Amino acid sequence: MQAIKATGSKIEVALAKALFSRGHRYRKNDKTVFGKPDLTFKRIKIAIFVDSEFWLGKNWAERKHDHKSNKDFWHSKIEKKIQRDKEVNRVMKKDGWKVLRFWGKQIEKRLDICVLRVEKTILKQREKYK
Repeated sequence: MQAIKATGSKIEVALAKALFSRGHRYRKNDKTVFGKPDLTFKRIKIAIFVDSEFWLGKNWAERKHDHKSNKDFWHSKIEKKIQRDKEVNRVMKKDGWKVLRFWGKQIEKRLDICVLRVEKTILKQREKYK
């Protein structure tokens, strides 16, 4: 588990570089924003989270039984992360933020679609905050 990065993962860097190359400027892992999103556009209130499937419980109901050892620990840990993410989404939306969450495989397989979704959201939010 030591090798697992909290910031600067391959999938996070791929999305960040793609956005940067298209002229978008953002903040990475801004601690001043609730939930510490991976990428933020503070002025127009967009928070982007890049989530790993295993660690953050994608399809948790189906994948829950994939763990072979120390099940209680892993179930508890991942379920707490799922609840934390729901709470972060709720609080940020209440504060007027647009929250985008991407799974790692989405970024790996369809980076272009992820970038287009971010750009579409940027356009909508810019209209809102003019």
